Amino acid sequence: MNPTLAIDVRGLSKHYGGRAVVDNVDLQVGAGRICGFLGPNGSGKTTSIRMLCGLLTPDAGSGTCLGLDIIRDAAAIKRQVGYMTQKFGLYDDLSIRENLDFVARLFEMPNRRQAVDQALEQLGLASRQTQLAGALSGGWKQRLALAACMIHQPRLLLLDEPTAGVDPKARRDFWDQIHRLADAGMTVLVSTHYMDEAERCHELVYIAYGHVLAKGNAAQIVAQSGASGLEDAFVRLVGQAQDNFA
Repeated sequence: MNPTLAIDVRGLSKHYGGRAVVDNVDLQVGAGRICGFLGPNGSGKTTSIRMLCGLLTPDAGSGTCLGLDIIRDAAAIKRQVGYMTQKFGLYDDLSIRENLDFVARLFEMPNRRQAVDQALEQLGLASRQTQLAGALSGGWKQRLALAACMIHQPRLLLLDEPTAGVDPKARRDFWDQIHRLADAGMTVLVSTHYMDEAERCHELVYIAYGHVLAKGNAAQIVAQSGASGLEDAFVRLVGQAQDNFA
């Protein structure tokens, strides 16, 4: 086990109906780093993330998340990870504060009111705390979802396309917040389709057809593929994947 790695898994695999959705994936993310997880729809990103946070059991593979075994210690991992799903998963008919209080209850936090107050302030939600979640715009729902997955002070954030469907300003604000968290020591694995977001990550992992096709920072991936830019590199990688795995 490497203590400098927040995520260290090898040979991760998951099958559904005889088809490999994730096939022999190796993934290493250093503590305090922002790793962009990229790939087309159906490439295996969400399934991989769910195996890392203990929601799915791998069919094969092994490794650790935050130093905990991803199979034996799945319950303990869940308490130290913040997982933000693609779809808004909080209650539309509860206020911002009520939603955060509910999540704090789930984690059995001893100083629940203080934790909720801190989350409201950290994400700039205090002035809107009585608003119903269902009445919020996409950008404000995104802030609430991030506050909810951080309220128990996790050491690792797993963000599954967190900025899909929000406006450009909300995306920029969100990424500024992610970098502030990483600067404070948080590790982040974030899946995205946006090239400008990919370029803000410390490192990238590109997956297609359940296979990891490239790893490295943006400049390294562009250089390895002989492409003119990051988007061109990913187009080439998808073409190679279609030839090899489709």
